[in-house]
Amino acid sequence: MKNFFARIADYIRESDKLLMLLCFFSSVYGCIAVLSATRPTGDLRQFIVQVAALILGFACAIFVSLFDYKNIARFWPAIAFVGLIPVFLTFYIGVAPDGTDDKAWLLLPGGISFQPSELLKISFMITFAFHLYKLEDRIHSFLHILLLCLHAAIPVLIIHFQGDDGTALIFAFIALCMMFVSGIKLRYFIIASVLGLTSVPFVFFFILSDQQRSRILTLFNPESDLLGTGWQQWRGRIALANGGLFGRGLFKGPNVQAQTVPEGYNDFIFASIGEELGLLGCLVVILLLSAICLRVLSNAHKSRDSLGSFICVGVFAMLTAQIIVNLGMCLSLSPVIGVTLPFFSAGGSSVVCLYLGIGLVLSVYMHRNSRTIYLRD
Repeated sequence: MKNFFARIADYIRESDKLLMLLCFFSSVYGCIAVLSATRPTGDLRQFIVQVAALILGFACAIFVSLFDYKNIARFWPAIAFVGLIPVFLTFYIGVAPDGTDDKAWLLLPGGISFQPSELLKISFMITFAFHLYKLEDRIHSFLHILLLCLHAAIPVLIIHFQGDDGTALIFAFIALCMMFVSGIKLRYFIIASVLGLTSVPFVFFFILSDQQRSRILTLFNPESDLLGTGWQQWRGRIALANGGLFGRGLFKGPNVQAQTVPEGYNDFIFASIGEELGLLGCLVVILLLSAICLRVLSNAHKSRDSLGSFICVGVFAMLTAQIIVNLGMCLSLSPVIGVTLPFFSAGGSSVVCLYLGIGLVLSVYMHRNSRTIYLRD
């Protein structure tokens, strides 16, 4: 028993307590916002799922942090398998929740839905980080850069064909950020940027669907289709503007409680917070998320090797991309593409998988030097 408490003391001493507290407070804030946004329906299921996901996710983060991330990465074939197989299953037995067209979820026993793409993000970050780590000085070889691009293209294309282009963009951003910090020469990114820009007209006219094109065009003229593609963002802007500086009060937002903010507990949770807690409530959200991102990036710098740095940068990229895109959606600065706000939007699978990523960052922090002694017994 004495040894057990000694191990707990060692864990508390060596763990990144600041990151854990920031994530926990953000999730609690998100749970309260979800409860308020779903309260008019009288159905507490979303809130209960969110709280359960927070507890399970936090436990998973602690469990993952106990293992050396280097040992975890060595099992990359099994990790890739676990990440890819559920996504492939969605093409055959996938279901689409109410309000969505993409069959990107799997129905589990008990009526619980699971979105495999969230788990694939974590799987991809581990395998891609290990790929970069193993290349070492060969990173500048054109052949190996091409192989890295093929590695990144696998999840991007799979998720694209699944119909979730928002998540596909997140995968692409994660890969680009990890490749950028790996030391690949800048000229390759310049060439890729030029090719990307020149392909924009082709993508817009021949790859995007009519609905996707309409959502983009609506950004330039928001009033053109308020009852169609612009409806969700219009209602979100009204809720944000209605909140003022201090908000209408928790559980008292007129639009939130009248359920006129579409997906007000999920994609547009930021708009719900804006109406009920005002500009100050929104600033707290932004400050918490910014602090988490900076702490993750700080842990990348403290890592004992490049593998740990790549993993932390991958988690940082995932968080940053989702935050920027989601806030852009709520502020009508980017089209609605179904990207959730980390730690705040409702979604059990996204919360649990997000904490798996945080667990990897905690592992990098805890194994940053030889002071980590509780794993040596």
